[in-house]
Amino acid sequence: MSSTTAADHAARRARVQAQAQAQQQPQDSTHQPSRRRRIAVWSALVVALLVLASIGLAVQSTLTKPDTGVLDPQGVGASGAQALARVLEAQGTEIVVVRDRAAAERALAERDATLVLADTSYLSDESVLEVVGSASAAVLLQVPSRLPELLVSGASAAGYHRGDALSPRCDAQGVGGAGAITPGRMIELSTEALRDGAEGCYPDAGAFGLVQATSVVGTPVTLIDAVSLFSNAHIVDESNAALALGLLGTADTLVWFVPELAGADVGAESLTLGELTPGWVSPAIVLLLCAGLAAAVWRGRRFGPLVAERLPVTVRASETTEGRARLYARSRDAVHAADQLRIGTLERCARMLGLGPSAAAPDISDAMAARIGADSGVVRGILIEQLPSSDAQLVALSDQLRDLETAVRSATRPERIQP
Repeated sequence: MSSTTAADHAARRARVQAQAQAQQQPQDSTHQPSRRRRIAVWSALVVALLVLASIGLAVQSTLTKPDTGVLDPQGVGASGAQALARVLEAQGTEIVVVRDRAAAERALAERDATLVLADTSYLSDESVLEVVGSASAAVLLQVPSRLPELLVSGASAAGYHRGDALSPRCDAQGVGGAGAITPGRMIELSTEALRDGAEGCYPDAGAFGLVQATSVVGTPVTLIDAVSLFSNAHIVDESNAALALGLLGTADTLVWFVPELAGADVGAESLTLGELTPGWVSPAIVLLLCAGLAAAVWRGRRFGPLVAERLPVTVRASETTEGRARLYARSRDAVHAADQLRIGTLERCARMLGLGPSAAAPDISDAMAARIGADSGVVRGILIEQLPSSDAQLVALSDQLRDLETAVRSATRPERIQP
């Protein structure tokens, strides 16, 4: 009996195992096709999304025009001047856009044209004098500190106008029909310059927002800080458009010179920091240092060494950056924001050039200029000297810093830019 029962149990277990295997085989065969179908469906969806994203990027790149430099006649951004250029062309003025000095001199030699120069950061003093001297007349739309004294005897750059709009109060050519504007950098004229025929418009506190005079190379020049006047963002404000058309619309042909970093002067004479700054800067720095030292002695307190303490919360770096950016924008502190951009550019370029963390900003600037073959004075002006006074000038400075960093990266790591 026992042997028969054991045999029955063994036979029953064998039948159960056979039935289970028979049921499992069709289930596995049905699961495999369904799994393959799901993988195929998801793969098709991913491919479709990638194709749609590629089409969208292609359409956006064709519809969006890239922004260009400050007061570029082909620039469509806030700091460009395409709006003014189109109005001038509609009135019959021919505009020849050039982007290097040789092309500008050829264009001026071939025709009786007025030179329009918006940015001289990439040009040395000798280049500015040569290109201005080859024109029958010149209108300079940006007034860095070195330019008035370079071009007009007895002229010098003053501070920026901070008040309300000013009236012309002059009979200069192209200005008489314009109304009030809010100028940027002001220009001072000495008594000798006024006696020699220089004329100033938009006066305020002994300085002028626009100056017309005969340059040291014999070319009639007009100096005006029009970065925030003739740009696309501000051309319709106040009497900016009337002044722009009065200054530029009387010429039959305009040679609009937009210098670029790639065409920066090489081998130009390097200027020291003292030569680039006005004469009152050094005494002012000494006075501020003395005042700071006196304040430190007067108000100083010594409570022992500082103790590091953990904050009760963790603040993300992105929130701190955005908060500081809002504070800079609210206080209109363009200089402080520009300093932060310059610090970042100097740190990254120092690492690319293999300089140590103790390298000073002038040393980094000189090393960058030597590596990309540019004028050290021009590079130092971008990294140290220029002081933006408006959002438009801050954007222009950020574009120059980006171009400069790209040039250093291209010179140090050419393999990173290969397509």
